[in-house]
Amino acid sequence: MGGETIIPPTSTSEEEYSVDQDFPLPSLSSLNPTLLRDYLRMKAEDGKNESDRLFLEEFDKMGPQSSSPDFEAYHKRRQKVYKEVLQSYDQLRVRSKSLNEAKYKVLSYFPGTWFDNVGGKKLSDYDVPKTTSLLLIGPKGCGKSSLVNKISRVFEDDNFAPERAQISYNPSVGDGTYYLQGYMIPRGSASFCLYDSRGLADGTSENINMVQYWMNNGVRHGEPVISLRRRMKFKPRELGWKFCRPQMVNFVIFVVDAVSVLKSIEGDGVEDLLCLQMISEVFKHPCLSFKDDKPVVAITHGDLLSIADRVRARVYLGELLGIPPAKQIFDIPENHDPVTELTIVDMLRYSLEHADRNLPYKNWVMENVRKVPLFSWLCVLAMLLGIASGMACMRYLHMRHPRESELNIVWHTIRHIW
Repeated sequence: MGGETIIPPTSTSEEEYSVDQDFPLPSLSSLNPTLLRDYLRMKAEDGKNESDRLFLEEFDKMGPQSSSPDFEAYHKRRQKVYKEVLQSYDQLRVRSKSLNEAKYKVLSYFPGTWFDNVGGKKLSDYDVPKTTSLLLIGPKGCGKSSLVNKISRVFEDDNFAPERAQISYNPSVGDGTYYLQGYMIPRGSASFCLYDSRGLADGTSENINMVQYWMNNGVRHGEPVISLRRRMKFKPRELGWKFCRPQMVNFVIFVVDAVSVLKSIEGDGVEDLLCLQMISEVFKHPCLSFKDDKPVVAITHGDLLSIADRVRARVYLGELLGIPPAKQIFDIPENHDPVTELTIVDMLRYSLEHADRNLPYKNWVMENVRKVPLFSWLCVLAMLLGIASGMACMRYLHMRHPRESELNIVWHTIRHIW
């Protein structure tokens, strides 16, 4: 899943890590602070980008230094989070015995199934889509297409099914995904659809423009990204997306590579920091949130890391993005086992539940228009045409009357003259 440089795992045995283990504290403030802070301050002092200054402020707020009187409380709080995340792996192993039951709940889903009737509102008061649309976004090479294939195989009960989404074997070669691709899950269903998108680039402004376009205008299967559509002339067979009805995005799944996260924690290079900054800025942009609900996060490539490093990556991302790592960040490695499948099912259920919870209100004007019978509309149209025709005739007669008056000859006057 992707073509990142791989950090060899220190261990692959989950039994070596216990809930009582004393984990290190990998926060942003521990990532070679001298290099990172100097670099951020240099960019912030240039004054070219307000986001750089805000990111520096956030960087400094991530946690107290060891000399701070609050460090001990901070340490205990973060250790508690580490234990919660580690315990979630044990809970998954226990719950994996009920995998089929969990899968059935997702397979029986249709839009509005998990609508929460709060505040006296009914489901009929909301604009319920025919198909719930989940948009996958994330950095280039993070494993979005591979995740689509894994999800499809889970619900087809076939680990050897052909891949539906094209995977870039080496993301450093080529430009990656250029077209939005929709995948019904499972095949032939109309309940929910995953949309695989182009990987986020280094330029944050381009990323924001691309994501805002999808969130505001909807997504269409086969539609090229904005930058491609502007500069390429398409063949007739590539224009089919223009005849597809746009589907509004109902929720977002943000995909992040766990190996890249670990490199950001332990690395000392500016490139890793830039990737980290891009993830933070795009994830926190208001257009991706539905009211107070931020996107769900799926971390990939965890099979290349030890359990301890996977826990560190989840806690680190939770702290950076402001979401609970044990509940809203799902570790989906390249494994074919009940625990991984249950993690995928849990992530989809979370996404679908929150999509139903944030359904938009109906546009009552358009809704009432749709409820009027076709026969009534035809009668109204005929009446309007009749009125328009009558007004046109009256105008025509009014314009012709003066001309006739001018040509009218008074014959009795003529006879009197003769």
